[in-house]
Amino acid sequence: MLCRLLTFSYMIGFFIKKAFFDGWDNLIGMVLFNIGYMFLAFVSIYIIMAALSMHLMIGFVVLAVVLLLFSIIAGGTAEVVHNYSDYKHDAWSAFKSGLKRNIRHSLLLFAVVLFFVITLYPVIPFWFSQIGGIAGSIAGIVLVWIDVAIVLALPYYFPLMNLLPADRPLKTLKKCLIVLADNMAFSLFFLLYSVICIAITVFTLGLIPGVVGLQLAGQDAMKLRMFKYDYLETENTDRKHIPWEDLLYDEREKVGPRSLKSMIFPWKY
Repeated sequence: MLCRLLTFSYMIGFFIKKAFFDGWDNLIGMVLFNIGYMFLAFVSIYIIMAALSMHLMIGFVVLAVVLLLFSIIAGGTAEVVHNYSDYKHDAWSAFKSGLKRNIRHSLLLFAVVLFFVITLYPVIPFWFSQIGGIAGSIAGIVLVWIDVAIVLALPYYFPLMNLLPADRPLKTLKKCLIVLADNMAFSLFFLLYSVICIAITVFTLGLIPGVVGLQLAGQDAMKLRMFKYDYLETENTDRKHIPWEDLLYDEREKVGPRSLKSMIFPWKY
């Protein structure tokens, strides 16, 4: 048990290091894309509020259009963070190609997020407050757990799309749920990590790490988890004892040792 905790903590520590330095090495590009997300968010909020003041249904339609737009753009930046995670710095051309290549996955993401929003409000409150009784409570609880599963599984969605490009969107979504069930402890850790990143994002007014930083962290997380599955495919061994230190050797060499000087003045090293 102690050995498992040590190897797991080693992987967690390296994930945090890699996510940080992948973001640092691509800081300017990440900030520029986040500024684009912030601009779109502010414009969308203004339009949605104006639409809601006219009619609730109009506001809902506008919200759906905004979620669709965000999902498509997220498909583009998913390609960008895939490059960042693989130590490549191509951003703009990757974004443009990602918009087209990932459109089907983006549309399914839109459907899932729209389902999440609708169930969160008004469906779940309706089942609990209006329907009442055992049936209403059971339906409400089931929907709550579905939404929890969506929150925990979606960070793996675009990363799996990038790592397994031959899969169709529904197959990718199914694998997200499988990865979630198989990595519950890590998924809960990643949820906490994401909450901290969101707090930092609010403090930095959306610049760092922002949407792109969270996508990059998800890509790094799934990339490291794939080492586990590749190892289990080739080795007939106990899945509870993963030699993370050996599996992450090449990645550790690519990230390399870092110092404050090398971070601030990378051209000198």
